[in-house]
Amino acid sequence: MAAKKLRRGGSALLLIAVLAIVVSGCGDNADGTDADNVHVSAVSTDASASDTPLYDISWTMHQNFPVTEDAEMVRYLEQKFNVNLTFWNLENNKYEALLDMKLAQGAIPDLFRIRQPQDLLKYEQQGVLAEIPQEMLEKYAPNLMKALRDHAPDYQNYGVIDGKYYGIPVINPTNIYRIPVVYRQDWLDKLGLSVPQTLAEFEKVIYAFSNEDPDGNGIKDTYGLSSEGMNVVFGAFGQIVFADQLYFGVKDGGLVVGALQPEMKEALQYLSKWYQDGVIDPTFITGENKGGYKHLSHSFINGTIGMTSMGNYYHWIQDGDYLKWNSNGEEVPVEATFNVKELTAVHPDARIVFGRPFSGPEGKRGSKAYDMLMSFTAIGADAAKEPGKREMILRLLDCMSANPDPDEAASMKYGIQGTHWQWASPAKDDVIIRPPYDHTFSYQNQIGAGLGMTVPTMPTERREKWAATLGLDQDGIYNALEVATPSLIKYGSDLIKLKNKAYISIITGDKPVDYFDTFVKEFMAAGGTQVLREANDWYKEHGEK
Repeated sequence: MAAKKLRRGGSALLLIAVLAIVVSGCGDNADGTDADNVHVSAVSTDASASDTPLYDISWTMHQNFPVTEDAEMVRYLEQKFNVNLTFWNLENNKYEALLDMKLAQGAIPDLFRIRQPQDLLKYEQQGVLAEIPQEMLEKYAPNLMKALRDHAPDYQNYGVIDGKYYGIPVINPTNIYRIPVVYRQDWLDKLGLSVPQTLAEFEKVIYAFSNEDPDGNGIKDTYGLSSEGMNVVFGAFGQIVFADQLYFGVKDGGLVVGALQPEMKEALQYLSKWYQDGVIDPTFITGENKGGYKHLSHSFINGTIGMTSMGNYYHWIQDGDYLKWNSNGEEVPVEATFNVKELTAVHPDARIVFGRPFSGPEGKRGSKAYDMLMSFTAIGADAAKEPGKREMILRLLDCMSANPDPDEAASMKYGIQGTHWQWASPAKDDVIIRPPYDHTFSYQNQIGAGLGMTVPTMPTERREKWAATLGLDQDGIYNALEVATPSLIKYGSDLIKLKNKAYISIITGDKPVDYFDTFVKEFMAAGGTQVLREANDWYKEHGEK
């Protein structure tokens, strides 16, 4: 996918002058002078239109949509720091494949987003990352480093490899909330059932969803669950299996691979029986999402299944779950989002309900939780070849991500104050997105806002306050190994394929449940022994947080 060069020109001066008023400064310039004064002076004299940019900086960050050619906030940042920014518009669903393709062609981004934390070591070994000296971080990204020290001190050194700093940890504070467990409330009501609390109750519910025509169409075309719901079944036995990484758990003071634990054999007995009885969606192998936005469960939206554990809490907001500010500054009921919005468009009378993960035979319960360590932000190796370029990248990152001024921070996230957003009240603890942006999905990407990195301070918006009432901060199952080891890089992909193939074969009946024991031996022989040993070496050093 082609990168887009976002350049400034004389026609942008009026916009930049307006931006200079609504968005104040972001630190000091490279020469140590105050950025605000220099910026205002540059705009007032029109000198910036012909100034040669100090640096051309290529940038990769999370994007749902491409940054547009005329992105207002990118123009502001370019003018502010006297740089040219090029965004690699890599589709998020295919990010690693597209990034690796460009790396193979010899291109390295200057601001290097590493979406999967396990990939930091891989890219360092490939020689595509620059070292970021600690003193450079502290001097040029002071607000960012303060946020890490104050709110995620245990993660500060996770980006260190062989004593050198290569990746700034991206800690997502809302990942204290696990993935929700969601049911069709209208199906439960029709069948006279309650949200299940135990595995036995869950079994009763999914058989009813499959056999008692909950959608009332007279056709046997509904099922209890699909692939994402299976993780809640595994969670009732204490582990997570289906994920894009190997999930490790803590057992007897050390790390174990969750998919290898003997209790998983019992979980597979349930799933194999359910599949044979026609309770599991037979297309579960291809997943619940059929394309497009990756957090949509089309199997649930289309009425194929009545339970799922896909997406995050903000993908399951129903009409009226909490009050929000509208563009007129009035408090109004929030509207349905993502999965619920799509569901009710197909089935207007459908309703959903969150349930606690049901408990298993030994009282264990849980659903998948995303790691607090969400990703790493790094600097590409080529940037270190230009004197001062790493420092400039850190200044930009600090400005975009951890600005201590509330007006500046909101502008970096939402765009131009008075155009894209406004404060809901003088307290400055909530914003109102102005029309038409209040109904434009990911408009921030299109205007070049929200392109910094997440910092570990809990958001204060009403959505997060609502999430705090749901109990999602309990019963989350996290991966106990949040970084990669050399053997995990070497064997991890093949081990995941081996694990998925074995589990699917057992669930569908292609292999008997007793094949699980053979699978464990094959897994360990295929590199699992070394992976487990290195994982425990890491755990001994870092311990349990």
